[in-house]
Amino acid sequence: MTDDVGTPVPLWRRDFPYQAGAEDEVTRREFTRYLVLGAGAMAAGNVGIAAWTQLRSINTGEPRPIVTLADVAIGQTFLFRYPTPDDPAVLLRTGDRELVAFSQKCTHLGCVVYFEADEDRWHCPCHEGNFEAVTGQVISGPPTRPLGRIDVEVRDDGQIWALGRAE
Repeated sequence: MTDDVGTPVPLWRRDFPYQAGAEDEVTRREFTRYLVLGAGAMAAGNVGIAAWTQLRSINTGEPRPIVTLADVAIGQTFLFRYPTPDDPAVLLRTGDRELVAFSQKCTHLGCVVYFEADEDRWHCPCHEGNFEAVTGQVISGPPTRPLGRIDVEVRDDGQIWALGRAE
């Protein structure tokens, strides 16, 4: 098959006969430059997000009530928001009056962690990060920092209070 001037037409032109006005103006070198610039911009964005999650101060807030002790069974968790409505947190009752609370955001990239009672650990399903149940220390996976701990106490009226960030 040939065109009007007698030049052979590639087979793909027969299968895809669509033409754009400027299709001959983009060289391979320009295409590669755009590809590299786009990939570089995406990489820079990912580095920025990772840096923000590592440097962000978490769990600093005013003391406030969470739930009554009677509403959380031993070995069970209770989800709440602390210090702001945008910050998920989780409380674990480990004994009669023993409690621990953590930010529910994984310290790797901010995915939500959940408690695996049979393994006695906090688990992040995004990248298989695992944290010790009582201390929040990293057991395995990519996280390098422990979970953000929230100080909690049981007051005389049986109410559990969040006190702020544990140092």
